[in-house]
Amino acid sequence: MVLRYATQLNHEIERFRDGAWESSPDSLAIEEPLELRLAWRAAGRAHREPISITMRTPGRDFELAAGFLYAESIISGASDIDDIGYCRDVESEEERCNTVLVRLRRGLEPALDRQRRNFTTTSACGVCGKASLEALANDGCHILPLGTNVRPDTLVRLPATLRAAQRGFAATGGVHAAGLFDPSGSLVALQEDVGRHNALDKLVGEQLLAGKLDLLAGMVVVLSGRASYELMQKALRARIPIVAAVGAPSSLAVDIARAYNMTLAGFLKPGSFNVYAGRERIHD
Repeated sequence: MVLRYATQLNHEIERFRDGAWESSPDSLAIEEPLELRLAWRAAGRAHREPISITMRTPGRDFELAAGFLYAESIISGASDIDDIGYCRDVESEEERCNTVLVRLRRGLEPALDRQRRNFTTTSACGVCGKASLEALANDGCHILPLGTNVRPDTLVRLPATLRAAQRGFAATGGVHAAGLFDPSGSLVALQEDVGRHNALDKLVGEQLLAGKLDLLAGMVVVLSGRASYELMQKALRARIPIVAAVGAPSSLAVDIARAYNMTLAGFLKPGSFNVYAGRERIHD
């Protein structure tokens, strides 16, 4: 089933400039809810449960769903997904566009009781609320090894490369981006969304569905905004060793990076950046 979707909306606005008003067209990033439903069989019975509602930019919804499930340790790879698609048992096309059903492989029963927390999110805050850093270990997260290095002069060039590839931001100015780079500074993949966490979920989900999760262990991810707890948790789960943010990191983001041997850089811009953890991965 092919569904239509748009990522931006043209809108007529009134702009005040140089002391005068003028009418002008503008582009807005579309924000719509996405409900994620999970289906599986256990003890001979079929189960279906809604587990998440997030505000997102339409498009790449299957990658978003896969990346979210992987970040939450509900799946461990693409082979755990039997089928993924838009729900058919809803009333309207608009609901179908905004409801994704993921069917798990036979024999996989998700540990939702252990994972259960407030899955209902907004595009602003992301999925948050882990009780402690130790809980990440219970989700299968491990201390990351050394091995991937990036040059300082390469790192400072990445924001410009990211921005040049952000078509959604160029059109609307209203979306975040997560960019995947190799250590030489080549852009491997990029995803945009109104939610920072959604952009990263889409990026990881894209690699998961393509069978390329293992490549992430040698990559750098660049975030167009700040580095928060939930973004570091998602990067850790994907075993991405180097996270560089255009904005500031939070205190808990730094705690995660230091606890799990990740490299975290913030305030990344041409000519300068701050390193909060993992300085040994950044050298000539």
